[in-house]
Amino acid sequence: MANEFRDVAADQWEQLVVFDLAHEFYGVDIGAVSTIIRMQEITRIPRTPQFVEGVINLRGTIIPVIDLRKRFGLQVSEPTKSSRIVVVEAGGQNIGMVVDAVAETLRLPADAIEPPSPVVVNVNSAYVRGVGKQDNRLVILIDLEKVLTEKELDTVSKVERRGQKEQEAKAA
Repeated sequence: MANEFRDVAADQWEQLVVFDLAHEFYGVDIGAVSTIIRMQEITRIPRTPQFVEGVINLRGTIIPVIDLRKRFGLQVSEPTKSSRIVVVEAGGQNIGMVVDAVAETLRLPADAIEPPSPVVVNVNSAYVRGVGKQDNRLVILIDLEKVLTEKELDTVSKVERRGQKEQEAKAA
């Protein structure tokens, strides 16, 4: 199967980080991912949207963390040993996304990506920029710029600042 894509130019490929969420595969552009870490204690911040889990301290930087299951309206589950926080750049800021497991990095030819179909996608199609096909599976490509609205990005930014203040207060 790999031979059929041999003539595809390098810029016609997408490199993705693929992760599992509620038994579906999702992908984000690898260039937007700054790091992937194991689950760790998340400091809750009061009066935040339901999908905002709180903040983590990642190498001295406060990172707001959202639960993608909650954000996408999927059934919530407890973290497992496979759960990870994928830290991405979205809307000009770093945000951690809780996922069930990180599956792989994947190079997908551009012609294997189709526009989202509401029939195939079980999350709000506003967050989806396409569906990639690889062998017998589908990878739902997330548009990181649409996962959070501008108002929600502002809220997450405030959560980050509150977390920073709490961190500074603990250190004092």
